[in-house]
Amino acid sequence: MMLTDPAQKYRAFPQVDLPNRQWPSQVITSPPRWLSTDLRDGNQALIDPMNAEKKSRFFDLLVQVGVKEIEVGFPSAGATEFDFISSLVKEGRIPDDVMVQVLTQAREDLIATTFESLRGAERAIVHVYNAVSPAWRRIVFGMDRAQVKDIAVHAAKLLRDNAAKQPDTDWHFEYSPETFSTAELDFSLECCEAVMDILQPTPERPLILNLPATVECATPNIYADQIEWMCRHISKRDSVVISLHPHNDRGTGVAAAELGLMAGADRVEGCLFGNGERTGNCDIVTVALNMYTQGINPGLDFSDIDNVIQTVEYCNQLPVHPRHPYAGELVFTAFSGSHQDAIKKGFAAQEARNDLIWDVPYLPIDPKDLGRDYEAVIRVNSQSGKGGVAWVLQQDKGFKLPKRMQADFSRVVQGLADQSSRELNAADIWAAFQDHYRLAGDQAYALIDYHESGAAGDRIFTGKIAYKGGERSISGRGNGLLSSVLAALRDELGVELEIADYSEHAIGAGSNVNAAAYVECRTPDGRTVFGVGTDADVATASVQAVLSAANAVAVRT
Repeated sequence: MMLTDPAQKYRAFPQVDLPNRQWPSQVITSPPRWLSTDLRDGNQALIDPMNAEKKSRFFDLLVQVGVKEIEVGFPSAGATEFDFISSLVKEGRIPDDVMVQVLTQAREDLIATTFESLRGAERAIVHVYNAVSPAWRRIVFGMDRAQVKDIAVHAAKLLRDNAAKQPDTDWHFEYSPETFSTAELDFSLECCEAVMDILQPTPERPLILNLPATVECATPNIYADQIEWMCRHISKRDSVVISLHPHNDRGTGVAAAELGLMAGADRVEGCLFGNGERTGNCDIVTVALNMYTQGINPGLDFSDIDNVIQTVEYCNQLPVHPRHPYAGELVFTAFSGSHQDAIKKGFAAQEARNDLIWDVPYLPIDPKDLGRDYEAVIRVNSQSGKGGVAWVLQQDKGFKLPKRMQADFSRVVQGLADQSSRELNAADIWAAFQDHYRLAGDQAYALIDYHESGAAGDRIFTGKIAYKGGERSISGRGNGLLSSVLAALRDELGVELEIADYSEHAIGAGSNVNAAAYVECRTPDGRTVFGVGTDADVATASVQAVLSAANAVAVRT
């Protein structure tokens, strides 16, 4: 059971002594170097690790989206890993602008195997790590600080010596003081400096220093403090690349990465959609698209995010959550009526403004930038309002309902949603629209043909309509087409209507388009009915709209 006083068991993480910290006032203005750890850190967190076919497919995806540094595996872990890495080299599958990275523990035999897996590579990064935090020193290793630092020094010498045996490869090195986030900063610095003394990085050939939040144990501002502290105190800052590897134990891996970049880091390691041990690694899709929405090109291309999702789900056998930032099936979807109304108005304002700046309520990014369409932006259930229903009709069929007609039809949809207790799709809404406004099926009055004659201000409507299973000819006189139709309905059929509002618009664009016409009518007893009509000819559409309203009167009668 949870404790009433958790302080009996847990201790708050200590603050970092960092006077005059600078990162809170910094702004991210350019993308970092990205490293995907999907094929290593992500893979080792899967229930069923990827086979060679899936790893190959994932590698191709990473190249396609523009990742330039890819940690392809842990070659000393087994034959599957070793053979996959070796095959990438031997088959020439690594593009010239992509650098692969491999991970190894700080052991002589494992480091030797790691270098062997990359034999013949043009360029590669070898990443070595050892845990340095007090808990690991005390509980796991039973070592003091000096002994742990010796592990790092010995590993650095092995990197240097093994690289010298394969001089045709352009070797780069990465060192991680593993468990950095829970280690003493001065000791992490001491280990990094010791490795630098062996490998002698320069500005032209920098050493990557990876400072991982191996387990996220504090708020992301603490991690930013740790990164800024290291950036301030490391010697030869121009000869090292500070890399971030945030995990997500507290649910703030993305925030930790962003604040770490503000604190001076150069590189972000993570996985697509945040797969990884425990609660996962930093999600580099989210970090990249967060930058994109701030006007920064992240250097990664998610123009077809659904294809990325499909490949990642296939390879990982893990679903991307429907509410996952930017990528989830529902993240651009509004069910709430007030949200739908704001989005609908936002799109209308966007179209009217006719500039490139994106400014639509509730949508921080244009779904089309990610290869999504607008059909799923607004979906209808019992929580939806008139704006949502109108949006679906507009997107699916091109109808732009007048406001009062939106309210009329939304009541119909609301009743249907309450009755069915489920989301209503576009087909459901269209069927309800046709039924309510008598556009199909049982119609008391349906236009067969008509003719209009007379002079301006004195028009005569002569029409043939389907009526009570047969045909009926009717005629009427008025000062325009619609008034003459109303006269014909009144004089010939006893249907008395007065038009309160009329509107029309084209459906689609170009020369071959249909017209939609809408009428709001009142009956002698004060009731309001609506009608809608469509046709290639706008005049015919308007006649059909009046007959649609007449059908509504017939149904109510």
